[in-house]
Amino acid sequence: MFALNRQKIILTLGLPIIAGMLSQSVLNLIDAALVGQLGEASLAGVGIGSYANFVAISLILGLSSGVQTLVARHKGAGTDNNAASPVHWGIFISFLFALPLSLLYIHHSDWIVSLMSSDSAVQDIAEDYFDYRTAAMLAVGLNLSFRGWWNGNKTPVTYFKVLLFTHILNVAVSYCLIFGYFGLPKMGAPGAGLGSAIALYSGAILNALLVYKNANSAGLFRWHSQSLSDFIRLLRLSIPHSLQQFFLSMAICILIWIIGQLGTSEQAIAHVLINLSLFLILPAVGLGVASTSLVSHALGESKPEEALRWGWDVLKTAIAVMILLSTPLWFFPETVLAIFLQSEKLISEAVLPLQLTALAICLDAAAIVLTQALFGVGANRTVLMISSFGLWGFYLPLAWLFGPALGYGLLGIWCVQVIYRTLSSLAFIRIWQQQHWQHIKI
Repeated sequence: MFALNRQKIILTLGLPIIAGMLSQSVLNLIDAALVGQLGEASLAGVGIGSYANFVAISLILGLSSGVQTLVARHKGAGTDNNAASPVHWGIFISFLFALPLSLLYIHHSDWIVSLMSSDSAVQDIAEDYFDYRTAAMLAVGLNLSFRGWWNGNKTPVTYFKVLLFTHILNVAVSYCLIFGYFGLPKMGAPGAGLGSAIALYSGAILNALLVYKNANSAGLFRWHSQSLSDFIRLLRLSIPHSLQQFFLSMAICILIWIIGQLGTSEQAIAHVLINLSLFLILPAVGLGVASTSLVSHALGESKPEEALRWGWDVLKTAIAVMILLSTPLWFFPETVLAIFLQSEKLISEAVLPLQLTALAICLDAAAIVLTQALFGVGANRTVLMISSFGLWGFYLPLAWLFGPALGYGLLGIWCVQVIYRTLSSLAFIRIWQQQHWQHIKI
């Protein structure tokens, strides 16, 4: 009975977070599905623009886990009157860094895009799409801070409602801008980027109003010495996580470049496979984010053994969910691929790599969940070091070797990915099991 209660707590907290974590991948998948009708170059261009945008926003992605960890720690320690302090510092950081960074990226967008493709038609589409998506970087930073509040406060349902509004608006506006309906200009693939930007800013405004109403009594916008301490702690937590995300996003771009050596068709297939992978791991990421709150709250109550147990319990749940979600990729790969690819030849080439993707996301569950749990205990630098070494010291060199260098193509790259994800999970299981993180002070 007690185990069932814990499972209920995990799912009650985790399911809305999972829905909320769909944000970036849903935007990318919607854009891919809409733009896929325009042809191979448009699909590849939007793919490259999406990954370049991931690099752009990666340096602020640590805001969410940093705000969430501190909010949960305040709640666990009983200092509710200061619980919203990390939120206004997250907003401050968003304006201080996200806004100028977005302008810098847009100014150099032609150079950034050219690094990932030599096809001029693909470059033109990717550059315009990237500019529109990156213009919404401030909105992303604000939403990350707001998400940290809702998740750390164990009320993620509100954030899910905001995202539902955001995605419905995104589909409607992007569709009209791509194909020129209701008097709007027919922009083609770049219209998907502008539609996403409009939806993100609209969602940020709605989110801001709801957070202000909910967090006003918890120290929101109260500037005092304790609040300044939260600013320093937020930077200490957010910077390693943001760097980890930056190295991850750069790794994806390098991977796209490696695949680009195989051809534009392979890049289009890889865009679909990577986005499907990023989408399907989100349940594990969402459950992992739930563990961030659970373990941080337990440590705020000075219960390290409870924190340890939460990590294992969430991992068991995530593995079961990932096995269930990967089933369609194993048994109906052609049906899944037909949603995004119009060519029978491309679908045929993508079947086996998609099935390897299904295997890889199941093997990656431990790394995903325990990474988030380690964020909750403040072990962000440990995550940064292990993740970066695995990507840059192992996966990317072998992907290049077994992909274009030795001629095994996409299949060789995806086989290396399965091995990499397995070793990564084993490493994080070992770290969580050793419990050295219990001594970290934040």
